[in-house]
Amino acid sequence: MRGLTHRAVDEAAGLPPGSTSNLARTRAALLELTLAHLTEREAALLTPLLADGPPVDADTLAELLARLAHLQLTAGHDRTVARYELALEATRRPELREIYDRAGRRFREAAAAVLAAAGSSDPVRHGHRLVAFVEGLLFDAVAGAGAEPTPEDLRTGLRELLRGMLG
Repeated sequence: MRGLTHRAVDEAAGLPPGSTSNLARTRAALLELTLAHLTEREAALLTPLLADGPPVDADTLAELLARLAHLQLTAGHDRTVARYELALEATRRPELREIYDRAGRRFREAAAAVLAAAGSSDPVRHGHRLVAFVEGLLFDAVAGAGAEPTPEDLRTGLRELLRGMLG
């Protein structure tokens, strides 16, 4: 978190010094902007996966979610770590907590809608559990003691969970 500065953002983006300060005057504003940007980028990852409508069976849904999770652990690894850093920071900053909670609701609502289409008997509860399961896998792989799961590990775990939820 210490590396996230106005100057560092300017340099990484190839902007003239002071450019980021024009958009986010304070460090708190920079953190808020960063978290909002990260959550928007992660939400955008779902769009192509659901382009043909929500999958209606556990195996297809497990495949799509495994691909998304694997993407977050590989090409999106740094973004995933940054999101967890900001999640921990949000425990100390109410302004970040609000952004983080709003984003979390969006993901849980999307999960509930997909699970409802797949026949869940309790899509809200199941959606919450599904998001928590995936977040746990990701966190364990990037910050915990677990190794990065293979795509097959992800598919198998998600398939088992979803088959249990969807009967």
